[in-house]
Amino acid sequence: MKLHISKKAWKYSLLLFAITIAAFSLLYTNYLVKQISNSERTKARLWVLSIKKVFETDDNDFLNYLFLVRDSLSVPAIITDASNEIIFTRGLDTNYTFLSSDTLKKKRYMPSYYQSKLALMRSQNDPIQIEIFKKKYWYVYYEDTFILSQLRIFPYIQLTLVGLFLFVAYAAFSAARRSQQDRLWVGMAKETAHQLGTPISSLFAWLELLRAKENQPTTLSYLRQMDNDLQRLEIIADRFSKIGSHPVLHSEKIYYVIDNFIHYFKPRISEQIEIHLSGSKEATVNLHIQLFEWVVENLMKNAVNAMEGRGNIYVRISNKERIGWIYIDISDTGKGIAYSKFKTIFEPGYTTRKHGWGLGLSLVKRIIEQDHQGKIQVLRSTIGIGTTFRIKLKQISNSV
Repeated sequence: MKLHISKKAWKYSLLLFAITIAAFSLLYTNYLVKQISNSERTKARLWVLSIKKVFETDDNDFLNYLFLVRDSLSVPAIITDASNEIIFTRGLDTNYTFLSSDTLKKKRYMPSYYQSKLALMRSQNDPIQIEIFKKKYWYVYYEDTFILSQLRIFPYIQLTLVGLFLFVAYAAFSAARRSQQDRLWVGMAKETAHQLGTPISSLFAWLELLRAKENQPTTLSYLRQMDNDLQRLEIIADRFSKIGSHPVLHSEKIYYVIDNFIHYFKPRISEQIEIHLSGSKEATVNLHIQLFEWVVENLMKNAVNAMEGRGNIYVRISNKERIGWIYIDISDTGKGIAYSKFKTIFEPGYTTRKHGWGLGLSLVKRIIEQDHQGKIQVLRSTIGIGTTFRIKLKQISNSV
C-alpha cells in the first residue's frame, strides 16, 4: 500500500509543478502583452492625431514634425468614419491598394483585401476613437506587431513544450521504475525458488525412506497427502523459477486445467465455500499450466478471503462474445471492490489486507499479459454482492 501511495504522491507533485509553471507563464506573458499593447495603442493614437493636425495647420515646420510622427507608426492601420467607410490606410500591400500597370499584368484595387485586413484588426484591438470635428469621429484600427503576435501565442507554445517535457520525464521515470520492479521480481523469484529447492529435495528423500519402512494403511494415507503437498511445493518453486524467463506454452483444454486445480484446492478451503465450473470443455488455448494455475489460485484465494469462509465461486468458460478469444470469468459472492480501484488493485504494493504485500494480483496481471499475451480485468463488482474477474486468451482451435 505504501508503494502505491508513494506513486500517487509523485504524480500529484509532478502535476502541481506543471500547474505552477503554467500559471506563472500565463501571468507573466499576459503582463508583457498588456505593456506592449498599451505602448502600441499610444503610438497609434499619436499617429491619428498627427494626421488630424496635418489638416488643421499651415506651419511648415510643424507639418514636417507631424509627417515624421505620422510615418513613425510601424504597423498596418486603417481609419474609418462612423459608417465604416475607409478614409485612410497605412502599411497595407500596395499590390492591392491602388491601380498600376505592368508589362505582364495589371494590378488592381481589391475591396475584399481591405475588408479582410479591417476584420483582422478589429479582432486584435479595439478601435481608437478620435473627434475630428464637433460630434464627428474617426475610428483607428491597427494590427499587432509581429513581436506582440508571437508573444500572445508564446504561453501556449511554452505550455506545450513543458507538457511534452513532463510526458517524456514521466514515461522515462515509469520505464525505469518498471525495469527496476522487473529486476526485483526476477531476483525475488529466483531466490525463492532456490530457497525452496533444498528442503523440497530433502523432504522427498525422507518420504521415500518412510515408504520403504512402513506399509500401514493409515501411514500410507498420510504419505499420499504429504506427497501431494510436496509436489505442490515443487510446482511453486518451478513457478518462481519461470519469472523473468520466457515460459514455453503448450496447447491445453482450459476447462480441464482449471478442473484439476479445483480438485487440489477444494479440500484446502472451508467446506462452506462451493466452487462451480461450467462452460466449454473443448476450448483450447496456449498455456503454461503451472503459471496459469498460479493465476487461478491467486484469484480464488482472494475470493475466499473476500467471502470470509462462506459463499460461492463461479468459473465460467465461454467463446461466444468475440470470435478467436476464450473468456474465463471467475466470480465470487464476497465484499466487492469499489469502481475507483478496478485498475489500482493490479499495481504492485496495493493491498487492503493488514499483513499483505500487494503482490498477488500484480503477478496475475504479469503472467496473463506478458507470458500469455492475454488480458485480465475486473469485469464488474458491487459492494456487498461480489466481484467478477475476466481473463481473455487467444483461442487456437474451434470450440464446441
